[in-house]
Amino acid sequence: MTNGRPGFPVERTIGAEEWDALEISGAEFRRVLFQDVDMTELIDHGSTFEECTFGNVRFNVSEHTDARFLNCLFVRCSFFDATFTGCKMTGSGFESCTYGLLKAEGGDWSYTRLAQADLRGSTIDGVRLREADLSGARLEGATLRRSDLSGAWLRGADLTKCDLRGSDLGTLDPAEVTLKGAIIDPAQAMTVATALGLVVRP
Repeated sequence: MTNGRPGFPVERTIGAEEWDALEISGAEFRRVLFQDVDMTELIDHGSTFEECTFGNVRFNVSEHTDARFLNCLFVRCSFFDATFTGCKMTGSGFESCTYGLLKAEGGDWSYTRLAQADLRGSTIDGVRLREADLSGARLEGATLRRSDLSGAWLRGADLTKCDLRGSDLGTLDPAEVTLKGAIIDPAQAMTVATALGLVVRP
């Protein structure tokens, strides 16, 4: 739903009164518009959502394991304390969402659009974020460890006190982000120093 419109052709709409599931397993949805649905505390095992649009959906305290959200669009959704383990989110976009204490462990979030996302306090560990758009994202105090950030857009991102240990920072331009107090490991320190034009010698 960009500018109030679904991102993909809608073949079915599910509203608040049509959703009462507390647990789903292996469910499949394609080009479905979920509007004003409450998925709070939902347990999701291996379900697939393809080219779906989520408008004002509450994912709070939900748990998703090995689920697939392919080329989906999330607009004004809330993800407070939601957990995504081994999930595939490739190509999905997020607009005007809230994420307090979001947790993502493993999985593939490549090509996701998270520009300007407020991810403060979130935990992202071992996630593939290749060419993800994190420009302008707020990651102060967040954990972004052991993740593949190759080709990711980070211009304007605030990484203050963010734990980045083990993540690929090869394309990070220190001049384009805020890194004050960020936590990195020795190998990453070499990468950052090189990006700053410094010459590192024993």
